[in-house]
This record gives sequence, C-alpha cells and structure tokens, in this order.
Amino acid sequence: MQDLWTAYKMRLKRRRLLFRALRKRRQLTPITDHTNRISGDAILAFSTVRNEIIRLPHFLDHYRKLGVQHFLMVDNNSDDGTAEYLAAQPDVSLWHTDHSYKMSRFGVDWLAWLQIKYGHGHWCLTVDADEILVYPHHDTRPLAQLTQWLDQAGKQSFGTMMLDMYPKGPLDAQPYSAGQNPFETLRWFDADNYHSQMQEGLQNLWIQGGVRERVFFGDRPERAPTLNKTPLVKWNKRYAYVSSTHSLLPRHLNQVFDTDGAGKTTGVLLHSKFLHVVVDKSVEEKQRQEHFANSSLYDAYYDSLAQSPDLWDETSCEYTDWRQLQTLGLMSGGGWR
Repeated sequence: MQDLWTAYKMRLKRRRLLFRALRKRRQLTPITDHTNRISGDAILAFSTVRNEIIRLPHFLDHYRKLGVQHFLMVDNNSDDGTAEYLAAQPDVSLWHTDHSYKMSRFGVDWLAWLQIKYGHGHWCLTVDADEILVYPHHDTRPLAQLTQWLDQAGKQSFGTMMLDMYPKGPLDAQPYSAGQNPFETLRWFDADNYHSQMQEGLQNLWIQGGVRERVFFGDRPERAPTLNKTPLVKWNKRYAYVSSTHSLLPRHLNQVFDTDGAGKTTGVLLHSKFLHVVVDKSVEEKQRQEHFANSSLYDAYYDSLAQSPDLWDETSCEYTDWRQLQTLGLMSGGGWR
C-alpha cells in the first residue's frame, strides 16, 4: 500500500515538473535553429552552458566522434564568445536566456522543454560542458552501438558515475588551451573513497565521495556533491529529470546500477571542473549564488577553490583509459562485451 502511495505521489511530481517546463519555455529565445536536420534515428545531446568557450571545442569534438548527430543547447547569458561560437556550428541549435539558472532548477526546466519538443523517441544525452562520457569500448564502439544494445536488452536508460579529475599541483598553475584534451592536464582522480545509499522514493543509488568530499567536505560529507548520473535516456515526452541528471521520473529509469547482482553496464563522466579557470570562476560563482539550492552554505567551498589548492595526494591515481576504470569498479561492462 505504501508503495502505491509513493508511486502516486511520484506521478503527481512528474506532472508538476513537466508543467514547469511548459511555463519556462517562454524564457528561451531561439538563436539558431537547425532542428529540421535531425533524422529519425539521431542521437541528440542537450546542455545548458555559460561562459564555456574554453571547453566547447573538445566537448563537441568528443561527442561528434561518439556519434552525436545534433546538439540542442541553451546559453545562459555568456559574455566570453560561447554563444557566437555555438551559433556558428551547423550541428548545434541554440537558444538564449538571461533568466536565473537556479530558478530554472539549474537549467533542467529549459532542457526539459527542448526534450519534450525534440527528444521524444530519440536516445538523448544530457551533459554539462565539463562532462565527458566514457564507457566500456567507447574508443572502438560509437554510441549507436551502445544504444542498439540497450534497445535489444529492453533498457531505456544508462547510468554513470561522475569522476572528478584534477592536476598535480596548484590548480591555477596548470595551463590549458581550448581544443586540448583536458585530461592531459587533469590526469589524476580518487580511486576508492566513495560511498552510496539507496533512495527508496526515487529508487536510485545516491553516490558521494571522491576528491571533493576528501578536500572540501571532510567535516560535513552529507554536503559533498552527488556523483550518480543517468545522462543517456531513450526519451519520452512524459519523462522528467528531478534533480539535474541525478534522478528521473518514472522511477524505473533510475535503476541503472548493479545493486542486485544483475551485472548492469555503466559508464563514467570524466569531470573537467578543475581546469585552471575554476579559480576565477569560483569567485564569480560565490557572488552569483546560482549553483546550489542553499548557496550560502557553500561559501567556504568557493573560498577554498579561489585559493588554488593542490588536490593531489599520495592516494591519487593517474588515469589511463576505460579499462582501468572498469578494473577499479568505477564502471561496469556488465553484458556489454
């Protein structure tokens, strides 16, 4: 009986989230619209960006090589050339907004409208500009092979853990140029200090830990960033992300990690947050208060980043490839061999 009541509440929540997306669509102004080029079997990527000109060349190159056919992107009032760069890309459809990122559920409401309008029936990848997807065999098998396998297995979603990558030495002492692979600079990660718990209501595995908990939230681990994400979904216009891409409705879409011995296939989102630009951005984001629900509680986090800390220690692991991540248990091949 309790589960029926929970399911009913989740259906109501999903309807409210979809209604929010319908209302927030008025905040979007089209800049370039190439959506008429989207083919019926296209894999689509969705992203909200602000001042990401340094990351975008590698971001687009990586996902094009994986087989993303079209990018649907929302620019949140960039002033560094991001919008102009994206508007010149023939496989990017771009919308602009100067409304609050926080009040749009951190961009989720804007993307939800685009997913309703353009994503239905497509495999849709929802990622930030600092998130680079890797999965077993991604270097030899494009996304279309993975999604075909997921279709054949009757799976509608694909889970990942976000893995914070960092350099050795002070953050602002590690130069990076647009177009370069960021993980030539951010070569290190925490291999094993992660913990998880099941969220019964949404039926998703909540993962925390890693370098941000170790360095910034050791005395309050409950505030460490959430690392579980479900970025790849065979979209239906009735679906809705609840919290970033950490959880979705309907709830069965969140059952992407191996909690029952079923051997589910998962990937990793390599996170390039800690490029040298994070030092200046942290000062700006502390002032903007747009990135956390209770932003003032994270002031010490921003202050620490602004000091350009060295995140490396003797337990840090140097990144090689997806095989290493699979061996460490940070991703799983499952039935995808």
